[in-house]
Formats: sequence, C-alpha cells, structure tokens
Amino acid sequence: MQTGRFDHAALIVDSDDTVERLLVPVLRRHAAARQHALVIVNPETERVLRARLGADAGRVEWGVPDAFYGRLGFAFAGFRQYLQAQHAQGRTVHVIAEPDVATDLEAPVDRVAAYLSYEAMCNDVYAGYGCPVTCIWDSRRHPTLVIEGVRSIHDHELTVEGRRENRAFVPATEYLRGRAEVAMSPEPDVSDLDVTVTGLGELTRCRVGLWAWAVEFGFADAAADQVTSAANEVVTNGLQHGRPPVRVRAWHHDKTLIVQIDDDGGRALPVDAGYRPPGGPGDGIGLWLARQLADVLLTRTDAGRTSVRLYFPYAVTHRELDVHA
Repeated sequence: MQTGRFDHAALIVDSDDTVERLLVPVLRRHAAARQHALVIVNPETERVLRARLGADAGRVEWGVPDAFYGRLGFAFAGFRQYLQAQHAQGRTVHVIAEPDVATDLEAPVDRVAAYLSYEAMCNDVYAGYGCPVTCIWDSRRHPTLVIEGVRSIHDHELTVEGRRENRAFVPATEYLRGRAEVAMSPEPDVSDLDVTVTGLGELTRCRVGLWAWAVEFGFADAAADQVTSAANEVVTNGLQHGRPPVRVRAWHHDKTLIVQIDDDGGRALPVDAGYRPPGGPGDGIGLWLARQLADVLLTRTDAGRTSVRLYFPYAVTHRELDVHA
C-alpha cells in the first residue's frame, strides 16, 4: 500500500458566492504556476467557476461527474486508479470534487453515510500519490450531522480565514470502527427470494435464482450479472470463512434491489473489509469486488450471525452501464 500524508481538504459551501471567494483564487494560482487541476463539480458550480475564471478556465481540466461517480465503491476505486496513474507519470494533480450524493430520507439506505466511509478511507488508500484532494459539500443541501461528519474525515478546511485545521479529525480505522455495526433496517417478513446454500456445489443454483429475480424486476442482463456476481462473492466468503449453511434473501424497495447474506460463523468482519484493494490473488478480493458491484454494502455481526447486505439502486446501476457501454 502507498504511504505518505494525504492532503484532504473540505470546502463547506454555505452561500452562492462561497465557491467564487474560496476556490477561484486557488485555481488562478494553479493556472499562473502551470500546475495541474482536475475539477469535477455539478453543472451550476462549473458554470460559476468558468465565468469567474475567464481565460484561466482553459487551463483547468474539467471532469464529467458521470465518468467518476456512480456506485460508491466503483467511484472510490476509479479515483484511486486516476491518482495512481498520475503518480506513475510523475504528475501532481489537485483534484477538486463535488460528490454526487444527496441526502434522501425516503431511500432504503443512507447513501451519504456510506459515501463518507469511503471518504474516510481516502486518507489511507490515496496516501502517497502526492495529489491533494478538495471536496466541496453544500451545507444547504445536507443536514448539520452530515456536515459534521464531513469535517471529521478531512484534516483541514478551506475558509475565508484561510486553511483551518479540523481538530475533530478522526483517522480512517477509528471512523469506520464507529460505523462498522451500522443498524440495518428491519428485514421483510417475506422475501422475493429465500435460498439456503450448504456448499460450493450449490452456488450455481443460487446465482441462477438471483439473476432471474433481478431480470424479473426490470434489471438489464448486464446489471443482473452484477447483482449475481456481487452476491456470489459474499456467499463464497460465508461458505469458506464463516459457517454453513449460508442463507440468501432478496427483496426490493421501489426500484432498489436488496440482497442479504447470512452465515452462522458469528465472525465479525474487519472494519476496513473490502475498502482496501487486494494485494494479490485471494487477498480479500471477495468483499472488494462486492463493493465495486453493489452501490452500498453494509455488515453486521450479532447473536452469532454475520450479515452482509447489498443495495443495487436501478438508476445508479444502469447509469453506469450507459456511461461505460
């Protein structure tokens, strides 16, 4: 794994002119010094920046949010691959990103909270690439609790008074430890699919059932493949590292497909399970792949049972298929 200090700043937007006052001067300095900057923001923020930068806007690399954001684990890995490639070329790029996640109280899972866990892991996984990252969060779009969480995983903040250290900063493993046993919403009394797997020889039957279920609820074949592959990785882990039998249940919440895998091993998963890229074949690759394929992955160990729950929102999964087709 890369080592080094990661320059991870938060820029909290609280008015229409915050971006103009705090970010435009940074980009002008980069342009004057011919330093590389990649800006990935929503269309309105980009419009404001381009208008204020004028000719300097042409010296900035503008990223397309859909090319970087989508399923949370996929976006996390995509940014890592980009930073790794820049480091390999000897380039230092200041990445300025406005996360494409929104607080939605009607959603079946807190997607923003899941995203913040990935943000926390940036401090470890992106360290050593030498590329600073500034994250823009709008306090008018997110509740105070979310903004406090944002501050706790960035070591400093850009303010009108300049760079300010976040004294409440929490290291990645400590932050994840506080979220490892996230309270899952209650399971339905009846699932769309309920399968018990006792050995590796029954994986095919399980995969076929999950694939047909996903297609039945309108998922394209390629998206159904991803649902099946992610669940298969977790089921395999349960068989090999937990205690069979492994129970697989699947249900839906509007257009989000949800799969939960339980085993009776009662073995708590490491807090960073699936966040760090595997170092080699068989090195924790199962949960890493599952996090790439599902949008959100939650874990819980309770009363001798280890549970992993996967969420596949229709719009997010199929947007990625459209982008990368």
